[in-house]
Amino acid sequence: MLISGLTSSEANERLRTYGFNELKEVGKISALQILMRQIRSNFVIYLLLIAAVISFFLGKTETSVVIAVVIILVVVTGFLQEYKAENAIAALKQMIMPISRVMRDGKEHEVSSKEIVPGDVIVLRTGEKIPADCQILEENNLKVNESILTGESKEVSKIIVSTKDKIQDENMVFMGAYVVNGRCLAEVKHTGMNTKFGHIAGMISTAEKKLPLQKKVNTISKYMAAVGMTVALLTGFIMYARAEIVTSETIVGILILVIALCVSSFPEGFPVVLTMTLAAGMNRMAKQNAIVNRMSIIETLGETTVICSDKTGTLTKGEMTVKHVYANGALYDVDGIGYEGIGGIKREGVVVDIKKNLTLHYLFTTAVLCNDSNIERIGDDNFYKVVGSATEGALLILGAKAKIFKENFGYRHEEIPFNSERKMMSVSYKKEDEHLVFAKGALEVLLRECTSIQHGDEIRLITDKDRNKILATNTQLTLKALRTLSFAYKIDKNKNEQYSESNLIFLGLAAMEDPPREEVRKAVDVCIQSGIKVKMITGDNKETAQAIGEQVGIKGKVMLGEEISSLSDEELAQIVDTVAIFSRVKPEHKLRIVRALKKNGEIVTMTGDGVNDAPALKEAHIGVAMGINGTDVSRSVADITLKDDNFATIINAIKEGRTIFNNIRKFVSYQLSCNLADIIVIFVGVALGPFYGWYIPVITALQILF
Repeated sequence: MLISGLTSSEANERLRTYGFNELKEVGKISALQILMRQIRSNFVIYLLLIAAVISFFLGKTETSVVIAVVIILVVVTGFLQEYKAENAIAALKQMIMPISRVMRDGKEHEVSSKEIVPGDVIVLRTGEKIPADCQILEENNLKVNESILTGESKEVSKIIVSTKDKIQDENMVFMGAYVVNGRCLAEVKHTGMNTKFGHIAGMISTAEKKLPLQKKVNTISKYMAAVGMTVALLTGFIMYARAEIVTSETIVGILILVIALCVSSFPEGFPVVLTMTLAAGMNRMAKQNAIVNRMSIIETLGETTVICSDKTGTLTKGEMTVKHVYANGALYDVDGIGYEGIGGIKREGVVVDIKKNLTLHYLFTTAVLCNDSNIERIGDDNFYKVVGSATEGALLILGAKAKIFKENFGYRHEEIPFNSERKMMSVSYKKEDEHLVFAKGALEVLLRECTSIQHGDEIRLITDKDRNKILATNTQLTLKALRTLSFAYKIDKNKNEQYSESNLIFLGLAAMEDPPREEVRKAVDVCIQSGIKVKMITGDNKETAQAIGEQVGIKGKVMLGEEISSLSDEELAQIVDTVAIFSRVKPEHKLRIVRALKKNGEIVTMTGDGVNDAPALKEAHIGVAMGINGTDVSRSVADITLKDDNFATIINAIKEGRTIFNNIRKFVSYQLSCNLADIIVIFVGVALGPFYGWYIPVITALQILF
């Protein structure tokens, strides 16, 4: 198919019609907004400001200056801390690929991704992020990771639409996802806010959420102001009633005392100490990989009663790992997690030497060579970066643990690629006049092509007993929510150029999963012991979610997204506390779960990394985004960004929040007792002054402030 794409003039005209391919800024906070946030809805600041103005007009310049200094100190300190956090989060932002390759004027050109328009034909290859919603025109073994939109870690195969069929999601690629395997030509259908990515971003509320700390401070201030004003007016009335001659000077003296009592009725030092305490906590949390973009949420974090955690990348590594290998009629365990090439292969706890186990050696070699992905070493250690499919990357890491790498072998001679119909792939490496054929695929498909089985150094005909045992083992592994692939090989003596996939020798299975982070189990236990409930919310299937839940200590009822859809908000609120795991959920489901928990009086901390998590992150009392694998949208609406994407970091942050909460509570008790003493001393002094000849007003306003 000859595809020439748009002409430059057509592209420019459509750019004027549709606008740039970019999202509207979601949660973007300007310096002025950060500054105003220190003042808006802060009742203490308003009271201090009123006191300063009144003191100034009554000639009490010293008092007004001191109050003004307090206000400036509080506002500037809060502004600097939150502005610093905003810049730190901005430094983490990296979302849509800035450059894309498009067909213009019949040729392939590089253009800025924001200049892509509907009708453009773009070229996508392995590892590239998809800049817009597009329909596939041509594809070669295309697989896409859409977890950023769906929350499901499994890569998705994409195909060209049939002329008779309606366009489905399998015929489309979406903005924000990325290609993990293959390549394609695709026609842009939607850009910017009209994409799926943009639709979810548009669900995010722009309203400023009120935090419990803000409400508490305002409530305390209002109560103290009410008490102070009542006592102040009562004191002024007593002084006025006792005055022998009422002159303008008498009235001014009474007003000054009333103002002094009003000022002393609420804790002037409270906003300063509160700001300094939160700022110190903010800095300590930053050192523990938690960037806080709003100081007042730290205390709220300490009051968390429920943590709703995304699974992929937060509870788990977000990296597929081979955990078991079945070969020689036995099950072997594989140590290590993630993309680190360290870990032994064990049978019943005893390390196995791969070089002395021919079946395992061939299996590992097949896993590495029958593979379209690559791994790149990060630095000088054993950590790797996977370029391509996460599943194939896990097989390459398995090979790395046995020191088997693609680079150790010659060039691939031929390949019969994987596709959704065949469900297997094979490659051949030519050695003199024979082909070494390596194959991998779904067990039920590959097993049909096997006539023999390898057991140690022996190759024999495969029997029904062998097949039944292999199938039973595969079922056992899949019931644990492990993803399996089978492997086979043969040495083809045929000198012809073409090779066949028949008469293969079965080697075994590899079972893999996205494993939990090692520290998560302990962190979940700490939460439970501290009275914090942990709920898993994921786009993955029920079995996978339950299996990970068992491993990290999240146990209980499982609810599917379709079940949530069938419930009203009231019905969901009634049962949400009884559910521990939510699977197959969509962005709107996450939002409803958070709202239901809040309706039940819970203080909710929500974690997430994809744009599908962003609406719920914004809605929760505390939104926690991932700094490494998180999206621009999720980070911009969250209250905390984790630089290490680690669930355990959230627990450390909650500990810090609880410490700050206790410190604030102690200071409030101390400050209010002092202010109450101020009010009592002045009121009693005024009431009893005439009887004992005391100086009125006993304490000056400036002394009260100090």
